[in-house]
Amino acid sequence: MSNSPSTEPQPSYVKLAMRNMVRKGGTSLKHFLLTAIGLLAVFVGLAYLTR
Repeated sequence: MSNSPSTEPQPSYVKLAMRNMVRKGGTSLKHFLLTAIGLLAVFVGLAYLTR
């Protein structure tokens, strides 16, 4: 019986994301920048509302 978990390590999501970024190039960078700007806007908005 082999109830033990598989010995091979799971590929980390960060590594997969980085590989994807390198492969896709510009689009991924654009999405990352949009996400960063969106998060920044949310934080600034929250700071403004809760001051």
